[in-house]
Parts: sequence; C-alpha cells; structure tokens
Amino acid sequence: MKQLEVQIMGQSYLLGCPEGGDSRLLEAVEKVDTAMCKIRDAGKVKARDRIAVLAALNLAFDVTERPATPAFQASGFANSEFTGHGDADATLPPDARLSGLLQRLDHALGTDGRLL
Repeated sequence: MKQLEVQIMGQSYLLGCPEGGDSRLLEAVEKVDTAMCKIRDAGKVKARDRIAVLAALNLAFDVTERPATPAFQASGFANSEFTGHGDADATLPPDARLSGLLQRLDHALGTDGRLL
C-alpha cells in the first residue's frame, strides 16, 4: 500500500492508498476539503473537529439521498445475500433496508457481543 500526502483545509495528511486507488482517494479528499472549507467559510463554526463532523454528516446525508449505484448493487450489499429480501427489498426505503440489514447482523452475532 502506498501513501499519498494530501491537504485538507490547509493541513497536510499522509494517507494510505491501495494500488490503483489514487484517483478515488484524491476525489474523496477533494469532496471532504470542499465540504469543510464551505462550513469554515460560512463563519459560524471555527473548531476544526466540529467542522469535520458537520462535513462528514453532510456527505453521509448526500450519500443516503442517492439511489444505489450499479457498482454497489453488483457488490452484493444490495442483494438478497445480505438483506434477506431479494428483489422486494429494492422497493423498501433505505432506512428500512438498513434496519433489516442491522437485524440480520444482530441475529448473526447472537449473544456473543463480540465483533471478532
């Protein structure tokens, strides 16, 4: 795994990057930097950690508003192997799909209480 040095809101970060993932990582860095700078420039929040949390929430909200991409669906996360609902699951809102997935995960983990 190689490392890339990037700038987010004027601060340098050294990030691990899988081979061939340079462009995706740089695109993600650009989105985070833009989101954080936009919040900072609005002037209401000054603390870097609060800006980062707000930017992360905004980006996560944007992701949940989009329908699943074909790559996501092909990955198996949107099919019955993980949700247990088959094609009928596609008609459920994202919150209901996530709820079903979390229930299956809880069931699979049982009462063990350990992730590993």
